[in-house]
Amino acid sequence: MTLALQRFLGAGLALSLMIGEAIRSWGVGRPIMFVLDDFFMGGLLLAGAILMTRPTRTRWAIFVAGWGACAGMLYGSFFGKVFDPASSNSGNFDLGVLTALIGIAFVVSLVGLAASIMWKPSE
Repeated sequence: MTLALQRFLGAGLALSLMIGEAIRSWGVGRPIMFVLDDFFMGGLLLAGAILMTRPTRTRWAIFVAGWGACAGMLYGSFFGKVFDPASSNSGNFDLGVLTALIGIAFVVSLVGLAASIMWKPSE
């Protein structure tokens, strides 16, 4: 996977996580910490994707960290909805649709994480 495609996927995933969380949580009284986590991981991934316009080892590390944060946080979110849907707060989304969207985001984050780890930054 090319670096340009990784950056495009990273920015797209980051924006969809942040926008999707805002839509999901708007007006339903979800605790702020469950809203901000998506902005944290999306912001880190978006920053990494932007910084990689001029790749360095440090910028690459930020990019990989963004993918890793997304994969780690989406893991719990996805499998929590799959195995314990009764305790899930789907907010403004249907639970099935939300679970499918989070599942897609989780798979994209795993692919992005693997691809970003395999990319070889220049010294």
